[in-house]
Amino acid sequence: MRKSEVLAAESVSCLNKALCHLKDIWEEIGIPEDQRLQRTNVVKNHIKSLLDMMVKEEECLRQRLVISIQTCRTDMEKLCLELQLNAFEEESGISMLQQENNIRTQVEALLKEKAQRMQQLKALLEQEQDLCDILCSELYGLSADSVPTLEQLESFSQHVASQNTEKLKRYAEFADLKRQIILYMAELEHTPETSFEKDVVCEDEDAFCLSRDNISSLKLLVCQLEESKVENEARCEANREKIQRLWDRLQVPQEDREAFNDHMVSSRKKNLEALRAEVQRLEELKLLNICNVTEAIRSEIAVFWEKCFFSTDQRQDFAPYFSETFTEELLSLHDAEIQRLKQHYEEHQDLFDGVHQWEDSWRLFLDLEKKATDPTRFTNRGGNLLKEEKQRSELHKSLPKLENKLKAQIDTWESEQDREFLVHGKKFLQYVEEQWELHRIEKEKEKQERHLKKSKQTEEDMLYGTAVRTPTKRRLLGTTTPIKTRKFNATSSISSATSNSSSRSVYGATVCRSPAPRPPLSANKTPLVRTPGVGKPPNPRLQGCNKENEAQLKGSPLSDWENVNDVHLIIEGLQL
Repeated sequence: MRKSEVLAAESVSCLNKALCHLKDIWEEIGIPEDQRLQRTNVVKNHIKSLLDMMVKEEECLRQRLVISIQTCRTDMEKLCLELQLNAFEEESGISMLQQENNIRTQVEALLKEKAQRMQQLKALLEQEQDLCDILCSELYGLSADSVPTLEQLESFSQHVASQNTEKLKRYAEFADLKRQIILYMAELEHTPETSFEKDVVCEDEDAFCLSRDNISSLKLLVCQLEESKVENEARCEANREKIQRLWDRLQVPQEDREAFNDHMVSSRKKNLEALRAEVQRLEELKLLNICNVTEAIRSEIAVFWEKCFFSTDQRQDFAPYFSETFTEELLSLHDAEIQRLKQHYEEHQDLFDGVHQWEDSWRLFLDLEKKATDPTRFTNRGGNLLKEEKQRSELHKSLPKLENKLKAQIDTWESEQDREFLVHGKKFLQYVEEQWELHRIEKEKEKQERHLKKSKQTEEDMLYGTAVRTPTKRRLLGTTTPIKTRKFNATSSISSATSNSSSRSVYGATVCRSPAPRPPLSANKTPLVRTPGVGKPPNPRLQGCNKENEAQLKGSPLSDWENVNDVHLIIEGLQL
């Protein structure tokens, strides 16, 4: 039996006992029956009203529970819908009170979740609004009235974090751009003029809108200021070059130049103005010294003509160079011409340097060739002969390589420029061929002069006799101190049979040539045998020069001593 039923039975028992007790009291008092009935009826009504009141209160409680359950169910369904959660599943087989408690607890949890989400949403919306005001960007789009889902809050939180990162990035970029702008404005001595420039330079950094358009405008402003700075520096540099050129032409004293040194380094606005004023002053001074300045420019033009290998015709094309009427117009023409020549030289400096290198090598080659024909070089002690031969060997290899390299560069240049590259008015290869041809003609001329001189000497020896030439280094073997000899008649003279004899006698006079210096030791060494076809073939031009040198060596004074024994016999005969 349940405890509630036991309590109900006990309540009935207590009620019966109370009624019996009241009956005993009434009998003892002597209350009549009709009054007993009345009193019993009052007790019944009182108990009934009390029970009815209690039942009514419990009915109200049950009704409140039913209403609370319905309300909580409605709220729970609404919260699940707002929070986009699954519906709450109620337990079955439980009392109304337990059911109401479970539903109410679940509703309270959902309300707490909703409050947390709305609070987080509110904080994120405030941050987003501040970031949008600074970055001038669009809002994310979440409503402040609707409850966001967890996924929406996570995405919105990431968006705000990215906006914060973008803000820091743009702020750092803005600070760097602002620093550059202030620096450029200081260098250019430029004061902010537009409202945008004033906002950047003068206003607080936190108040500046870091929008993409403003950052782009800042970058554009930096580029404009940088271009202005570059242009300013270019103008200053151009004025400095012009001033330096005018100083040199006008021969301005060094003291006056040093007094202007401060403006020759910096490129600020005041420096540019000072440079312009100096240029103006020098230009006016130049007009007063047109003759001297024109001659100075002509000297520069002549130098660039030489550097650019201009021919006589090309030089004569600039007719003002030869004019003697010095006017401002003539000076302007010379200024334009020197600028054109400088630009022409700078554009093709590599080719001109290569041609200059070839000419230097060519002059060295000619100098070595000239030294090779000097008989006294064999008497030189100190290794110069070996050095010269080594240099000549290197030139034999380097000259053809340099010519081929220049030819390839010139061919490339001519194909790109669609015009010819001229050296002294001729194509480079033509100029090189002419130099080689002139060298060959000069060698032939020298050879003919030597043969002519030798033939003339032979004729003079045959007609007038020869003078005794005492050896400079050593005496002939078997000779003694010269003694007086008697002269022979003109008809009984001993003459040489050929023009190549080492000694001749005419009219009884006998001559003897001194021996030439000994050839170098390397000439007695057996040359190395080279395998045919191995190694590079010799350059035809250089090979011809080598043959000429060999011919000269064969025609040297060594050939005058081919018959030393004949000389001894002639001397002995004369002494007798």
